[in-house]
Amino acid sequence: MANSTQARKRARQAEKRRRQNASFRSTMRTSMKKVVRSIRGGDKQAAADAFKAAVPVIDSAAGKGLIHHNKAARHKRRLNAHIKAMP
Repeated sequence: MANSTQARKRARQAEKRRRQNASFRSTMRTSMKKVVRSIRGGDKQAAADAFKAAVPVIDSAAGKGLIHHNKAARHKRRLNAHIKAMP
């Protein structure tokens, strides 16, 4: 347990930030799952629309330091490749 006033405040801030990060990470994963569901469903237009909505969310997560920018690029590249490979 934090003993000093400063340590208690930092603990409160860390907990608040952890909750915000968890919430945003969940939003990011959900947006990516929507793209995957559309791809598996075979609807290319829906997949493209979901991808367009997911890209800013993924980029925002990378900008906030939630994920590495290379990981963001990898996710976008793979999702886009799956969409382009659809008939």
